[in-house]
Amino acid sequence: MALKLRLLLGAAGLVLAWPGLAAADPVTDAKIAALEEQLSLLQAQIADLKVATSANLGARRTDAVTTSATIANGRPTIATSDGKFSASLHGVMQLDTARYDQDDRLPAAVTARDLSSGANFRRARIGIDGKVFGDFDYNILFDFGGSGAEDSGRVQEMWVQYSGLKPLRFRIGAFAPPLGLEDAASTNGALFPERPAAADIARALGGGDTRIGAGVIGNGDHWFASAIATGPLVQSLNSGATAFNAPIFDEQQGYALRVAGTPLYGSDWVIHLGANASIVAQPTDLGAAAATRYALQVRERPELRVDGARLVDTGPIDAKGAQAYGLEFAAQKQSLYVQAEYFDISLDRRNPAVGATDPGFNGWYAQGGWVLTGERRKYNAGTAAFDAPGVDKRFDASKGQWGAWELAARYSTIDLNYAENSLIAANHVRGGEQDIWTLGLNWFPNPAVKFMLDYYDVSVDRMNAAGAAIGQDYRALNLRSQIAF
Repeated sequence: MALKLRLLLGAAGLVLAWPGLAAADPVTDAKIAALEEQLSLLQAQIADLKVATSANLGARRTDAVTTSATIANGRPTIATSDGKFSASLHGVMQLDTARYDQDDRLPAAVTARDLSSGANFRRARIGIDGKVFGDFDYNILFDFGGSGAEDSGRVQEMWVQYSGLKPLRFRIGAFAPPLGLEDAASTNGALFPERPAAADIARALGGGDTRIGAGVIGNGDHWFASAIATGPLVQSLNSGATAFNAPIFDEQQGYALRVAGTPLYGSDWVIHLGANASIVAQPTDLGAAAATRYALQVRERPELRVDGARLVDTGPIDAKGAQAYGLEFAAQKQSLYVQAEYFDISLDRRNPAVGATDPGFNGWYAQGGWVLTGERRKYNAGTAAFDAPGVDKRFDASKGQWGAWELAARYSTIDLNYAENSLIAANHVRGGEQDIWTLGLNWFPNPAVKFMLDYYDVSVDRMNAAGAAIGQDYRALNLRSQIAF
């Protein structure tokens, strides 16, 4: 602007001086000609300055980043136009309402004689996720739900991730490492209210909810791989294979590994194969005063959490390590899909008694779903798992549209017995066998709302330390109401 002002003042001076100069002698005429030439140059420079200034202002307007606010499927998001910064609010409400039907005459040794029918907020989550400076992702999530009773609140996830080296993502913080096909799927779109028992036990060994870890995750259109080094839990888990008590001295160290993909696929079908490993390299050290200093305990609820009782439970085992290896299979053809996993679980005893050997357990499940309204479950290459089906016609009674409807069925089994009839008492592990048949009907009125009605037939065969039967058979009916955005 200063240059422009000087040029204008110079031009104005020439104009004012022009009448007196016009009557001058030939010498002055030469000066006038020189001044005219300078005036012409000044005018050209002013024109160039105008063009440059206009171009600079236009570039600044182009570079200016605008911010937009959107709500997609009920999820509020604020993002910059260049996509480098974003923040999305997300929440989940899952309310279970269950009725248990137990036999009136149970063996005297049975302790879980009255499973509590009622209601429970299984998950009550609120959080925020997004991007900062383009290549960094983050997620902050708190959960106030629980198993059998609501929680006072805890950190569910809190991590930061660098995604600038495609196709790899480097993550650190508190999160559940992907440890199998069912574990990798979002609980918001799951086929059933809870994971199969075997899958839940395996995931909790070296991973599970609120696990602190660091590692790398990568995927392409038809492959997925992850390797996570894991540490302690943000707080003790309520289910699965966990430290017997809260950490006191050295914390647990483990690993979570998975490879999976879709080697065979077509326009309306896909085959998924995978393998995973959950490893505890160093259990939690509870201190010399603990009854079992390095205790690992394998236990699980019967795939429904309105009552918090665990009907299969190995009790604390003094261990120096543990492993769970899993195989994954799934197939989808249009609106029909099936899925199955097998898990082999073993613990390495620490200073075993004479005659005691390392216990091993196993479990598997098979499940399938059929979307009656013709939609299909979505295969997510980023997680190598199946998400909820789309909703082609969102619920609107006035238009005769009823959303998406899905039938589901599952059989799952877990065997936590090892040498239960051995003559060496120190070798006994009487965790019990659990078999569950589940039938379900899922309704998706729209992408944010979901209702699940499930019937369970549960059979538990187990002995206590004295050899008395403490198992039982029962039925249960559960209704889950969910909103997730």
